[in-house]
Amino acid sequence: MTRLSRRFAIALLCTATWGVAGTVLAQKTPSLAECAAIGVDSERLACYDRAAGRPAAATPAPGKEAPPALAEKPAPATGGLRAPPSLIDSAWGFEKDSNRYVIDLYNQNYLLVARYTDNLNTAPYAPLFAAAGQPENLDDTEAKFQLSFKMRLWTTEDRRWGVWAAYTQQNQWQVYNGDTSRPFRETNYMPELFASWRPGIDLGGGFQWNLLNVGYNHQSNGRTDILSRSWDRIIATFGFERENFALLAKAWYPFNYREDNPDIKDYYGYGSLTGIYKWRDHSFSLMARGNLSTGKGAAELTWMSPKLLGPLRLYVQGFTGYGESLIDYNWNQNTIGAGIALNDAL
Repeated sequence: MTRLSRRFAIALLCTATWGVAGTVLAQKTPSLAECAAIGVDSERLACYDRAAGRPAAATPAPGKEAPPALAEKPAPATGGLRAPPSLIDSAWGFEKDSNRYVIDLYNQNYLLVARYTDNLNTAPYAPLFAAAGQPENLDDTEAKFQLSFKMRLWTTEDRRWGVWAAYTQQNQWQVYNGDTSRPFRETNYMPELFASWRPGIDLGGGFQWNLLNVGYNHQSNGRTDILSRSWDRIIATFGFERENFALLAKAWYPFNYREDNPDIKDYYGYGSLTGIYKWRDHSFSLMARGNLSTGKGAAELTWMSPKLLGPLRLYVQGFTGYGESLIDYNWNQNTIGAGIALNDAL
């Protein structure tokens, strides 16, 4: 090899060595600060990959975009439909993000514009009409309305426990009876205080035990002498549900009732069952209660339409048996009424 050839080979070797060294220096591990200073997103991401020791992602050819990453799809609910929200959780604020202190609707809030009875109870009022020297004059068609709300006083962070106060007022109003100055025939007042718990126990067959309330209940008509009716109860409410159906089972222990209505438990018994079913924004409910030993009791069937004007719905209520109100606790009748409502029991 000539002297010129050796010099050319040495120069070529130095050039290759310098290129390899430059490549190695270029691929040295960068710092996070160096990566953060890069303005181009793809280059900055590649820099972070080198800093983390991960292999660089393939860069798409110009004009082509990388295929989107496949997102993990949530498993569909049974039958391909989203599971309906819990009726009980929604009504009782058991969701973790619900307000800690809240005032909400409780029992049904409604106005029956007209309610008809096939067996008008005038017996409790007969002494009053006699004392006034007037004939008994009550209409068999009247208005009936109910106001009911509840307030949570305390709850845990997970909302599974709470303390509530509630109030319900039911009124029978002789609004069409102009001859007797349209009086309120009966008003029932019912304050309550109770503790609430969400068991969240799977009972099988799709049913969940999601509600247990235990507390004190007072109910009276606020009158004196012969028209006074009242009692106190310790009440436990058990709530079960499956999709759009809920069952509320109540059991109570009555006390402080013997002076005004000593036989009231013979007609109201010691508990009740209420089934609630929602279908296409319609709501149906059926309540049954009574005393098996006396064979006396009552049933109430209601229907509520979808919302028509704001929150207002059409409402129909049918009742049969004893105790539609406290003054009628020992009076058997069949009634039917229609009007508007804000809410059902759940």
